[in-house]
Amino acid sequence: MTDLRQSLPVALDASGGDFGPPPLVEGAVEAARSGLKVLLVGERVRLHAELSKYPGSADLPLEIVDAPDVIGMDEHASDVRSRREASINVANTLVKTGRAGAVVSMGHSGASMASSLLTLGRLSGVDRPAILSHLPSRKGFVTLLDVGANADVKPAYLAQWAQLASTYLRVVEGKDAPSVGLLSIGEEDHKGNALTLEVHALLRQMPGLNFHGNVEGRDIFLGSTDIVVTDGFTGNIVLKLAEGEARVLFGWVRDALNASLLSKLGGLLVRSSLRGVAARLDPSSYGASLLIGVKGLSYIGHGSADARAVKNALLRADKAAQTGLIERLNAAMSQAGAATASTAV
Repeated sequence: MTDLRQSLPVALDASGGDFGPPPLVEGAVEAARSGLKVLLVGERVRLHAELSKYPGSADLPLEIVDAPDVIGMDEHASDVRSRREASINVANTLVKTGRAGAVVSMGHSGASMASSLLTLGRLSGVDRPAILSHLPSRKGFVTLLDVGANADVKPAYLAQWAQLASTYLRVVEGKDAPSVGLLSIGEEDHKGNALTLEVHALLRQMPGLNFHGNVEGRDIFLGSTDIVVTDGFTGNIVLKLAEGEARVLFGWVRDALNASLLSKLGGLLVRSSLRGVAARLDPSSYGASLLIGVKGLSYIGHGSADARAVKNALLRADKAAQTGLIERLNAAMSQAGAATASTAV
């Protein structure tokens, strides 16, 4: 595998997000301390000031790329078309021109998607990119997509996403023949709405796809399949529900452990185990989600991301870049298109 220190740097939109540069720069510093090269994209003076808070940062593989503009969280995603010096546009251009291997943004998610699509373009055979995310499951993690890029979809989109996600897991996570489930209201083939029924038929006939069949919401966390595909409207609800429920459940656990002296003593005995569970459920463990289907690696995270999430997102993006994921995805989609064409003849 390519030495981490010889790979292309990862471009970080260091101006976007709910809290501005502080947590973004802190996460970049932590990633750089592990040897990862990071391009901090944003207002040069402010980023220099932020970096000065970290002794020894001048010796780390960090470089500032000036971008005087930033698209705020309350602005329109369409603004990316006219604001070329916005940090997210500059960061994506670094990937487009080969100066960076991937882009990571915790800023305006709509602007991040629009900028990546406009700047990088789509892979051949992909109608709409999707946001691919990981959720914890009984068997480790499950890959869910789309989680918010496309509220209104066509059946072909989900078929393409199943192919993209399968290639992603083979290349980046080393999973052979990852299984694909289609989110529906029942496991039986005839269950679901018109969209689900049509997608089911498409997935059944796709050559080389390890299609498991329909899965229900409960199957996501049981790890019944490696991949679950659905429309972006449903996927985003699933994602936010999972994140919110995890916080509530741990709140209940904390309340129960603090209810009495005896429960507090018991809490001391299970503290380390609970920390391990909390780490698995923490969205910061994955850092950001991949916008899959564009001709470049683009990772989009929460605006409220902390330094840990930023660090993990940068490391995850670099890992994907080192595997040559985009080239592998492009080849897979080309093969899938050729196979479909030959079947239709």
